[in-house]
Amino acid sequence: MSRWAVCLLMIAVGLSVTGCLQPYVNDERLDRGLVIVLSGIEGRSMQTLAICEGLDRGGVDSAIEIFDWAAWVSPLESLQDRSRNRRQAGLVAARISEYQDTYPGRPTYVVGQSGGGGLAVWVAESMPRGRQLDGVILLAPAISPEYPLLAALLATHRGIVNFYSQGDWVVLGLGTSMYGTIDGKMTNSAGMMGFSRAATAGLRSRGPKLIQVAWSEEMIGEGHLGGHMTSGSMAFVRRYVAPFIAGDGDAWESSSADPPGRDARDARE
Repeated sequence: MSRWAVCLLMIAVGLSVTGCLQPYVNDERLDRGLVIVLSGIEGRSMQTLAICEGLDRGGVDSAIEIFDWAAWVSPLESLQDRSRNRRQAGLVAARISEYQDTYPGRPTYVVGQSGGGGLAVWVAESMPRGRQLDGVILLAPAISPEYPLLAALLATHRGIVNFYSQGDWVVLGLGTSMYGTIDGKMTNSAGMMGFSRAATAGLRSRGPKLIQVAWSEEMIGEGHLGGHMTSGSMAFVRRYVAPFIAGDGDAWESSSADPPGRDARDARE
């Protein structure tokens, strides 16, 4: 039985769930590193919990901490209130900086899904001068394809990984074209189209890189059916996402980066 199933059982019988709020955070795990997980605009959900469990089952032995950034009023406020979201990104960056002070030299990553993917980019931008994340991983991010990533990339040691899918046309196509991306553009999101060549303008060939991973049919077997609601499937995260954090950099080295000037959409044509 998974940790989340145990938590749900405890809730059902009326037991304390304090330890269930962050089941992958303890002193031993914190001493090995920190992964901040940012949910979609709905806030902490079963999908958020599945992402955490997928990372754990995929060999991530660092602390895996959910940061509740979403607005309690409504999901649309989470998506559209850019001033608030910038402040939330600053809070996450401050949390990571505090961790780095306490545990110097340990790896730090941010994983963001949907709206949390856009916020993850802003977290990297908000890191204080001289501070870096090891990497940022985006799952179906609700941010515009042309959003400039240079500042966020330079705030990482390894770079940014973007998992995207053309099958995500309902939420990240129609949805963000109607209600906007987290950065306020009425357009298809980078979580559907991939980032364009404009996003990496000014990026040098050496150093942090943008890796774009398009959805493929083989991912169906791991629970990602190509749409938005399965982009955080536990099995998918375990197989495809966790290696970017659990390994010794092998996944980053073996994955081809989109070189500056290349458009992920061009690569599919």
